[in-house]
Amino acid sequence: MNLCFKRLYAITFALGLSWGVTEAAALYAQADDLQLKANELVYSNPEEAIKIAEVIIKSHENDDEIQAQMGLLLAKCYWVKGEYKQAADWLFKASAQVPKNNYKDRAAIGVFKVKLLHELQLQGAIPTYSEHTSNWIDEVASETTKDSLGFRLQLEQLDLKAADDRAKVLGLLDQMELEFGDFLKSSPADYIDFYLAKETALQRGANYQAALAEVNKALQLIDQSNSNNLYSKAVAFMAMGTLYHKQGNFRKSEETLFVALKFAEILDNRSLLKEINQELGFNYLSAGQNNQHKVYNYEFLLLNKEVEIKEREAVNTIYNLIGKENEGAVAATKNKFTEYIYLAIGGFLLVIGMGLLVFLRSYYKKRRLGEIIRYLEINHTNLAKIKPAKRKAAKKLVIPEDTEKAILSKLKKFQNSRKFLSKDMSIAVLAGQFETNTKYLSEIINKHYNDNFNTFINKLRINYIIEKLKEDPNYINYKISVLAEESGFSSHSSFATVFKSIVGMPPATYINLLREERNEELSNN
Repeated sequence: MNLCFKRLYAITFALGLSWGVTEAAALYAQADDLQLKANELVYSNPEEAIKIAEVIIKSHENDDEIQAQMGLLLAKCYWVKGEYKQAADWLFKASAQVPKNNYKDRAAIGVFKVKLLHELQLQGAIPTYSEHTSNWIDEVASETTKDSLGFRLQLEQLDLKAADDRAKVLGLLDQMELEFGDFLKSSPADYIDFYLAKETALQRGANYQAALAEVNKALQLIDQSNSNNLYSKAVAFMAMGTLYHKQGNFRKSEETLFVALKFAEILDNRSLLKEINQELGFNYLSAGQNNQHKVYNYEFLLLNKEVEIKEREAVNTIYNLIGKENEGAVAATKNKFTEYIYLAIGGFLLVIGMGLLVFLRSYYKKRRLGEIIRYLEINHTNLAKIKPAKRKAAKKLVIPEDTEKAILSKLKKFQNSRKFLSKDMSIAVLAGQFETNTKYLSEIINKHYNDNFNTFINKLRINYIIEKLKEDPNYINYKISVLAEESGFSSHSSFATVFKSIVGMPPATYINLLREERNEELSNN
């Protein structure tokens, strides 16, 4: 009897254990299916992906690995929606939960941190995270995964919006395509992002036809892969619309930008909507459709204010999270490694410095703008008053006094005209208009303005566009290429170079400072 009872107990226990293992396996299989579904929806329906991720998180509260993976997925979802603060919260939470020996997930989180830091222009923190992420990638066992993470890290490290040396950036992209070519052929999503990155670099270098070819490659690959990546579609169509605008094809630009607008509205991404509405406004302005320009420019201004507030919140959040992350790392290792005490001090000072920078940012920029504008008050009158420094000039050209006075009088009239905005303006052309020779004209400009002819013309052009920026509120919303065109420069890059050499800062920086002062005046009123 006892033997039968023991056998019955053993059978019951075995069946119970088998049932428990089966249920656990079924639970994890279900989680894998849900996670796969959520990943598929990130770039097409982020709201639904968020709901699925939240369900998985609640059902796996004690599994740090799944918690970290879902945290990264949620960060991506909020990124697609343009909600960078929430993206940062989930990203750093995932970073705290991921197991130390899970190098694949640690590297994936690190790559996305670099992406988020670039978007919010926090370049100072990027090198540290890039170095850590690169080390984790080296520890990943799978070569395919290592290629994927390595490619993403290199792509995110490229500052496509701020880089001045476009040829260098394009060279790096070409090297990446050679290095990761086989991997990219097997990963359409990564290849699409590569094409869009290359388009950005080419467009910034004013190579519009080549840039358009890269956008078409991206859209073709999206169609071939049956991808429902609405985010990539919105970015690609916005880029295409911008390129059509730059090529003067306003009708195609309008049609393409409306397609981008539709995708951005589905995602409810305010940052994308801001950029698309701004580009539509520029397109209508260039096409002479002033009423439409006012509508989309007004929408852009509303979105711009909303996005700026959200980005400031995200920046503050990241500063706090970096501080907490540094403190946690120090607290976990201070008993094992004495040298980490110095890291704690450095991290603490870094956080304090960042916090102080955020606190003083608005005040400092406003003060700096006032000083800069006072210092750089370039106008037609004071250009004429500039006196040359005493130089040990060798032989000077002897010019008859009457001729010199006549040329000076014509120069003053020239300054008060807009002839200097002509792209064809040269010393030979101006000398011909003044009915004199180039040597006389060059000598008089050097003597009375202490500048050579090119610098004299460039100062007039930069002065003209600065006055436009200060007098007409619409000008601070124009693209740099539009300002360059209006002030008589042949290219965006030459305008930016001359502007910085005369004003002491890039045009984008000057415009941002001017915008902040104007916003401050509006808020005070």
